[in-house]
Amino acid sequence: MSDRPELDVTLDGNTFRNYYYLKEELIDFCRKNDLPTSGGKLDITERIACFLDTGKVLKPVSKAKKVVDVGEISEDTIIESDFVCSEMHRAFFKEKIGKNFTFNVLFQRWLKENSGKTYKDAIEAYYKLLEKKKSGRTKIDKQFEYNTYIRDFFDDNKGKSLKDAINCWNYKKSLPGHNRYEKSDLAVLNK
Repeated sequence: MSDRPELDVTLDGNTFRNYYYLKEELIDFCRKNDLPTSGGKLDITERIACFLDTGKVLKPVSKAKKVVDVGEISEDTIIESDFVCSEMHRAFFKEKIGKNFTFNVLFQRWLKENSGKTYKDAIEAYYKLLEKKKSGRTKIDKQFEYNTYIRDFFDDNKGKSLKDAINCWNYKKSLPGHNRYEKSDLAVLNK
């Protein structure tokens, strides 16, 4: 296996981006070098790469949370244009959909993209999204490289074990370059 370089200030941004690091490792680096630790993995990665290349500390983009008082929610209430998942919303959906309701990513996205529709429309969309999720593949967001790799591994290797998939993933993330599954990754299983 190839040795991934230690994440430290001797790296340049390009070398750093060529390897996979856990978010915990990124946060640890930020703390040791007085960089902000807030934001998602992609935000932190960009902050570190900029620091390694320029020495500049990028401040996190602060998104002020809007507190919106929607009043009482009913099925006829219009979805707000600046929708924010709140306990009031959660309580409404749990009452209408059931105790197993969760604000999954697809549903949150639907709510934010469909202001002006009613909460009755949202309930119908929730069930449709659940059916869509059961019947096919959902898109995995870019920052979830592990999940994407494991799914692609199993798509190409019916009958292999999760242990095999994880061994291939561990091999892949130790190499420079992208972290997408490739058939050649299976070579590590024969060692």
